[in-house]
Amino acid sequence: MTYNAGHYDVIVIGAGHAGVEAGVAAAKMGAKTLMLTLNLDMIAFMPCNPSLGGPAKGIVVREVDALGGVMAKVIDKTHIQMRMLNTGKGPAVQALRAQADKPLYIKEMKSIIENQENLTLRQGMVDQLIVEDGVCKGVITESKAAYSAETVIITTGTFMRGKILMGDLEYESGPNNQRVSVKLSEHLEELGFELTRFKTGTPPRVNSHTIDYSKTEIQPGDEKPQSFSYETTEFITDQIPCWLTYTNEFTHQVINENLKLSAMYSGMKRGTGPRYCPSIEDKIVRFNDKPRHQIFLEPEGRDTEEVYVQGLSTSLPESVQHEMVRSVKGLENAEIMRAGYAIEYDAVVPTQLWPTLETKNIPGLFTAGQINGTSGYEEAAAQGIMSGINAAAKVLGKESVILDRSQAYIGVLIDDLVTKGTNEPYRLLTSRAEYRLLLRHDNADLRLTEIGHDIGLITEERYEKFAAKKNLVEAEKKRLSKITIKPNEEVNKVMTEAGATPLKEAIKAYDLLKRPELSYDLVDQMIETNPEISTEVKEQVGIQIKYEGYIKKANEQVARMLKMEDKKIPDDIDYDDISGIATEAKQRLKKVRPLSVGQASRISGVNPADVSILLIYIEQGNIARIAN
Repeated sequence: MTYNAGHYDVIVIGAGHAGVEAGVAAAKMGAKTLMLTLNLDMIAFMPCNPSLGGPAKGIVVREVDALGGVMAKVIDKTHIQMRMLNTGKGPAVQALRAQADKPLYIKEMKSIIENQENLTLRQGMVDQLIVEDGVCKGVITESKAAYSAETVIITTGTFMRGKILMGDLEYESGPNNQRVSVKLSEHLEELGFELTRFKTGTPPRVNSHTIDYSKTEIQPGDEKPQSFSYETTEFITDQIPCWLTYTNEFTHQVINENLKLSAMYSGMKRGTGPRYCPSIEDKIVRFNDKPRHQIFLEPEGRDTEEVYVQGLSTSLPESVQHEMVRSVKGLENAEIMRAGYAIEYDAVVPTQLWPTLETKNIPGLFTAGQINGTSGYEEAAAQGIMSGINAAAKVLGKESVILDRSQAYIGVLIDDLVTKGTNEPYRLLTSRAEYRLLLRHDNADLRLTEIGHDIGLITEERYEKFAAKKNLVEAEKKRLSKITIKPNEEVNKVMTEAGATPLKEAIKAYDLLKRPELSYDLVDQMIETNPEISTEVKEQVGIQIKYEGYIKKANEQVARMLKMEDKKIPDDIDYDDISGIATEAKQRLKKVRPLSVGQASRISGVNPADVSILLIYIEQGNIARIAN
């Protein structure tokens, strides 16, 4: 017998990286929000690697922050090391990566949630949804508490029918031996949702005291202070290094001799694993010509001796893991504190979602995070904030927010999921973004802060600072376009030292900055008087001027893409009525139900000829409606 436990505008099931962003976003927008989690001590827990960021992913963290999310602020306050990656390459692939203090990250995130207005945090296991007339109206917990709501967001991560695999050991569990959600998974199937089975894994954790770091290579953080959040003003300077070592011939021998004992290769594993984050067994089999593989030793925090052995993810038996670990240079005497394991779990096939992350067959129900088939904390946070925004917007009578592929990596991520689906845990990569020169680490605020402000997630104070920065960038670009630099001994000395051809005639500072050898600071030296502006503004001015031609070309491509996005597909379209479209294309179009011709063109199995026929059909239909 259930009891009425209260009414909310938004209920979030789960408090992982998707759940916390969803809950905080909805609450900040003014929606009365409830967050239900299996364990209050595991909020925003990092069950896998103790880090955030990296290529594409680091830019996503910046985007979440630009929209008003919390992940960036928390990692800035709790990291043990931070590095900018790919500094020798162009700005389109540069990305920040931070090593997290895992226990401190949880503590800080929990504090934010507990003190967030409009947000109630409770421990509880959700067993089923309340669905009335095909619409989601709330949830029921295992303790028979019935919470009614206008919208519900499921962010259960890898906990739905989770199963731990280690050699021939197999048992139901979520990450870190947490309770697993079984009834909710079964209930979603009863409601008609198509589920798939995915797998991910973790490596062993070893005791720092038992590592011989003298045999490894130090990997320090950057000396220059860095931050993910645009609001961070205090920086951590006492960083802790990571360490690099490698597998070897003996390591590979141990793995090959015991492959049949691995859950991955013994037939126990049924879920599909991530291609871009393979287990060490998979690496040895797939890349058997490589004599060694990188292993990073990553501390899990300041007040723990656990070290994450990045690169050694495995589902081998615990006894074999000891032998494998100790075959690695520097780990000859290493003591395993937690054995590695694989975990299988249920995920929702994401083509069942609209771009708002609301499910197509049950209005009022949203899903976000690993339940949608993604891997990674950053991808989860991105979906979390967008689901929270759109769930709250639905309740509050506001417009939904859908980011397109030219606006954010978040837009690329969600469009890929809902349009193409995924047959393996999806990982965001720079190569997935066709406009990556526009989606940079440095300009996430310029792309998304106005959107965050418009929906109520960015404060007026922060918005005023953003607007001031934006104005300073434009003013400095205008100033440089008016300043003429004439060739003289001092100017040409700077040019020569930079490896650039000396000036023979006068040139505008704006045009001089376009030369690849010259930075903003070098051009600045050639000008007699300069205003005092921040490093952030200088960086932005330099990038916008230096890559102006490429950016203009990318924007032209975006304009063509947006024309296709503007061609909306009527809700009542009957694809069976359209002659000439291939049978496979019709099946895919009916399944995905794209909102625009642009989205239809990105569906796997729909070719350009099908798109052309669809476009003609829609335009003829519009003409017919106007005529009537």
